[in-house]
Amino acid sequence: MHDHRLKDILPFVTSVEKGSFTAAAEQLHVTGSAISKSVSRLEARLGSRLLERTTRRLVLTDAGQAYYQTCIRILEELAEAESVLAAHRTIPSGRLRLAVPNTYGRLGVMPLLIPFCQQHPEIELNMTFSDRFLDLFDEGIDVAVRIGGAPDLPASLGCRPLGREKMVFCASPDYLAREGCPQSVEELLKHRAILYERVDGSTKPWLFDAGDGHLDWRTVPHRMALDDVDAQVKAVCAGLGVAQMPTWLIHEPLQRGELRVILPQLQPDGLALSLVWPRRKQLLPKVDALLAVLSQLVIARPVG
Repeated sequence: MHDHRLKDILPFVTSVEKGSFTAAAEQLHVTGSAISKSVSRLEARLGSRLLERTTRRLVLTDAGQAYYQTCIRILEELAEAESVLAAHRTIPSGRLRLAVPNTYGRLGVMPLLIPFCQQHPEIELNMTFSDRFLDLFDEGIDVAVRIGGAPDLPASLGCRPLGREKMVFCASPDYLAREGCPQSVEELLKHRAILYERVDGSTKPWLFDAGDGHLDWRTVPHRMALDDVDAQVKAVCAGLGVAQMPTWLIHEPLQRGELRVILPQLQPDGLALSLVWPRRKQLLPKVDALLAVLSQLVIARPVG
């Protein structure tokens, strides 16, 4: 019974992808009649019509579309399982899907991936840059780099923590020369704030270490609120105000002297960085190699 289920999936999927039973038969080196009988047998077993037959082409029904997507996932998982069991093949190869946060992906992840791709030319890397937490199974993602998020992941996902952000207050030298450099939290709170605006329209509060192991979030008046961190960095570098940002984000402007740290003793921990992946894919050479290189990611850059 299970054997017939698997035998009928491939003719169905190939018919959909090729657009006809005849083309599917040529692909699978069988007769068109065999393909047609296989799909009919599948429809009879499922009790649903999967394909509408016309003289020119095949069209998926709604039920057929849903079943087709399921079959694609099954075939991909079988291919992955065969790769794992092929112990003699140790060279990382094949398509690899990686999801990264927008800005951190560009600044933190890409510098590691360029030599990784040069070292493994048989890997086809597909990257998604998004600040949303994508569903790894629905999106077919092999590894995700995440900043923040709930720690209670399902057992089907592996997770490797890589540290937490360090948050600092900063402004441009021109701004500090014009407005003065604050020497205390009280003075800092009187300055013009440039804040990050969340998706819901609220602004991200400033974070302070309460001194007892807890964090103190303070909502502050602002001159400007931006929902893009790159734009926020540009505004602060232009001397428009003061911001609290993670050190990984402003490392290069600090190195170039475009920004200066204010009250360097105030460096509370921010969001956590972690790698997340489907556990069933961990033994794949390509995934194992990617996890190894991404484990070198740095999120907390020390600043003076």
